[in-house]
Amino acid sequence: MGHRITTQNRGKGGPTYRVPSHRFKAALKHLGSGKTTVRGSVIDIEHDPARSAPIALVRLEDGTKTYALATEGTGVGQAIAWGPEAEVRNGNTLPLSSIPTGIYVCNIEARPNDGGKFVRSGGVQAMVTDRIGDNVAVQMPSGSVKWFNGNCRATIGIVAGGGRGEKPFVKAGNKYHKMRNTASNWPRVRGVAMNVIDHPFGGGGHQHPGRPKTVSRGTSPGRKIGHIAARRTGAGKR
Repeated sequence: MGHRITTQNRGKGGPTYRVPSHRFKAALKHLGSGKTTVRGSVIDIEHDPARSAPIALVRLEDGTKTYALATEGTGVGQAIAWGPEAEVRNGNTLPLSSIPTGIYVCNIEARPNDGGKFVRSGGVQAMVTDRIGDNVAVQMPSGSVKWFNGNCRATIGIVAGGGRGEKPFVKAGNKYHKMRNTASNWPRVRGVAMNVIDHPFGGGGHQHPGRPKTVSRGTSPGRKIGHIAARRTGAGKR
């Protein structure tokens, strides 16, 4: 009896494809409702085992402590703020409508007061490029331009932890511990290296797919591998 292919296993779900939430130290959401300004100071920079970026431990004016996504240049003793009255400087969080064009931002809200959804990985940044009425255009790390509600908040600066991918893993054990923190199935075996009953590309006298790698959108899960509903394939693909 063959195994389910990765696509089928992912569809079923389970611990293998779920990020271990107990490793996260905090949700790292923007403070306040967006109408009032909350201020605090950084008292420590900590490692979060479930993230690719360091996080900052912040003591607020009322004495409570919270975690925030650290930006490049953030240090112990730095004052940071969340709200419309915050200054436009590194580490502060403001509505996009209050941020000048050409400024790098991160941890952007998808909709007002959702706490921050976009541009949160180590070393990435977006840029405010344009505004029309109540909407603000932001160039995302991918290069595409996305429009946001002007009331959506974003943090000024670049997410700390850049360059983490430049250091080689050197040995498989290091790669194992990295992948263990993600929702990935690792190591990943090539389909052509499997037996014929374990994968549509398996079997044969030598390692080759043996069938077209482009399949339709409505293909059954057991065959949904390769290029899914590709618009164009071949040498003329652009």
